[in-house]
Amino acid sequence: MSTAGSPAEPRLPVPSAAPVPPGRIESVTSALYRLPMPRPWGEVDSQHLIVTELRTSTGAAGTGFSWAVRAGGQAIRAMVDADTGPAAIGLPAVPEATWDQLWLALREAGGGITTLSMAAVDIALWDLRGRAAGLGLPDLLGRQRSQVPVYASGVNRHLTLAELADRTAEQVAAGHTRFKLKVGLPDLAADVERVAAVREVIGPQRLLMVDANQLWDLPAARRAAAALAPYDIYWLEEPLPAEDFRGYATLRQSIGIPLAAGESLYTEAQFRELLLAGAIDFIQPNVCRVGGITPFLRIARLARQFSIPVMPHLLPDISGQLAMCLPLPALVEDIDEASFAALGALAQPSGVQITGDALTASPAAGHGFTFATATMQEEPA
Repeated sequence: MSTAGSPAEPRLPVPSAAPVPPGRIESVTSALYRLPMPRPWGEVDSQHLIVTELRTSTGAAGTGFSWAVRAGGQAIRAMVDADTGPAAIGLPAVPEATWDQLWLALREAGGGITTLSMAAVDIALWDLRGRAAGLGLPDLLGRQRSQVPVYASGVNRHLTLAELADRTAEQVAAGHTRFKLKVGLPDLAADVERVAAVREVIGPQRLLMVDANQLWDLPAARRAAAALAPYDIYWLEEPLPAEDFRGYATLRQSIGIPLAAGESLYTEAQFRELLLAGAIDFIQPNVCRVGGITPFLRIARLARQFSIPVMPHLLPDISGQLAMCLPLPALVEDIDEASFAALGALAQPSGVQITGDALTASPAAGHGFTFATATMQEEPA
């Protein structure tokens, strides 16, 4: 007992309320939607969005999603319904713990459709966590910057030279200062002509990247790099098959253009091997293909140990939010009217905006996406 003149005993702060346990997953439902593209990528005229609704024993709810372009939408939704959703029932509504337990249950099916289906559950759990905390995703994860630079991109091998120049001029007029175009035509001279045309439109000071989409072997990639070097290429993306880590390392040692890859990898182990091979200058995980936000963050932490910047692949609505929280500076891809907003997938603004060459994000609690399920074209099961 304290006496007069003696210091009072320190008091510990009393929490205003006990934390609410996250509960356990009680249900996962899914639907598949086809999203027509305002600006088709050659023969690709639509994308596929898998939307999940996850509910817990506490009555909390979160919305998740996964995504596919050319193929796989039906398979992803089927795996959510038949395997991933049922395996999640009863697991804690904690993304990190649930992701690891789901992978133990599903890993015999390998990466690809498996991780794409897991993303639909993992993103829902992060949405739930953000809603419970009253924080948008960037602030939930730890915002490190107020805006992120973007680059204008397109699937444009099908465009004529004149159309490509006109499209690039549109991007310049919209305020872009960074650009990427596709290469990998049968004739290397045609690739060089197109790169030269884009460089002429954008001028000497703006960044220019090229993407070969795994279309070359090692000798072809070396020849192409030599031919493109005069055009000051910021990075050469996916020149080789995605899993050829040794080939990437050999190519990186023999050319002067930095290499980017990773969009076609699906597991943290693959990214670890790519980094250990010393094969890359920029790494490009796709948040859906790797299995959601949980593995995306793990890959970003791994890349940080190698001082390799993470450049999130596609999906600027979610990639922009993640890029705001990365330890190293990042660029976000603004590709041919293919954001959720441009595809008509949102019932209301998400809080993610691209203005000129910068992206800002102030989403509502969670990831901020309210999908337009009443107006999107649902695919039958």
